[in-house]
Amino acid sequence: QLQLVESGGGLVQAGGSLRLSCAVSGRTFSTFSSYTMGWFRQAPGKEREFVAAIIWTGGKADFTDSVKGRFTIFRDNAKRTVYLQMNSLKPEDTAVYYCAAEVTTWPLSNAPHYWGQGTQVTVSA
Repeated sequence: QLQLVESGGGLVQAGGSLRLSCAVSGRTFSTFSSYTMGWFRQAPGKEREFVAAIIWTGGKADFTDSVKGRFTIFRDNAKRTVYLQMNSLKPEDTAVYYCAAEVTTWPLSNAPHYWGQGTQVTVSA
């Protein structure tokens, strides 16, 4: 089973940047590089929504329309870590951000098998 731990959240002004990290550990039948990794977020009063995903090879990525051009997802398989670089942040980006993982699937579904505990991102106007 995988364990996913997010970090890097915090309070930032609109227009600023944050980088979220998701460190993956634990015993599993497959390696970190075998997993599609992604990020979801949940704002107060809203359903959890997909944000970004990166394929197991690292060669493809997908983003929800509201973050295209502002967010980047990348992974370091040697460090067993996936990152979400968030630039030009808007108050509408305020949410709890969750890291997720699924074995060799593309695109990432809305119900991955593995989830982190979440990290709060708050963007002030």
